[in-house]
Amino acid sequence: MYPLYKYCNIYPFISHTQAQTNMAVYLCFLLFLVISYVSACDRCVHQSKAAYFSASAPLSAGACSYRSLALSFNGGHVAAGVPSLYRNGVGCGACFQIRCKNQKVCSSGGTKIVLTDLNRSNKTDFVLSDSAFMAMARNGMAQQVSKLGIVDIEYKRVPCDYKSQNLSVRVEQSSQKPHYLAITFLYQGGQTDIVAVDIAQVGSSNWSYLSRNNGAVWDTSLVPAGPLQFRLVVTGGYDGKWVWAKKVLPANWKPGGVYSSDVQISDIAQEGCSTCDIGNWN
Repeated sequence: MYPLYKYCNIYPFISHTQAQTNMAVYLCFLLFLVISYVSACDRCVHQSKAAYFSASAPLSAGACSYRSLALSFNGGHVAAGVPSLYRNGVGCGACFQIRCKNQKVCSSGGTKIVLTDLNRSNKTDFVLSDSAFMAMARNGMAQQVSKLGIVDIEYKRVPCDYKSQNLSVRVEQSSQKPHYLAITFLYQGGQTDIVAVDIAQVGSSNWSYLSRNNGAVWDTSLVPAGPLQFRLVVTGGYDGKWVWAKKVLPANWKPGGVYSSDVQISDIAQEGCSTCDIGNWN
């Protein structure tokens, strides 16, 4: 992982055009903006409340734009998070461990969820899928937990682990070759955020950047020809890192297609919050 100040210092030296230098300045500003937006450490345990959706439709049409694919993440254990967790889409795909504090009906382990939607209510930090909500229960007490509707919880962010699944790219249906490309990153492991995305033809050093369109969707109207490679800036806490996917989209990429990057993000970014960097809950 590269400390952010080192990243911002070295980026101009690997840029070969004025446009890329301007992009470097923009990316460094973006990184500082993202870091400053986070008001608390990822690893801190937070106290709040959680409710659940009684139907899957809201989550499959979630603000992260994963659509129906969201319901396949983590066995359907997904959730909508408040704006401080959603972070204008930066938080899409983040994983959290959540446990209910009602020890009579809830287990001590709780459940792990993937953030796929924005919760606009100020009553709870999370609205979980019904399966995730009931997974917080002790054995045989899922229905009792479900009847509660809203429960007191404690939660913290944890690394995502997709085991043998690589970071993948879905080409959105709105894409129109060669004028427009919109993509969504799927199965992001580790505990970092994607804060910048560059694209180039395979074998070329002529990089251009994508913009976050909405949720987890990135897009560009400057679409290189041929097979495409990506490089990402992932960050968390005060560190940033390059992840380079050298060959992702084939020359004949199609809207709706899902393509493996052949890489995975497994890092857990360093943070300046040792007072709450705890591995176990007591």
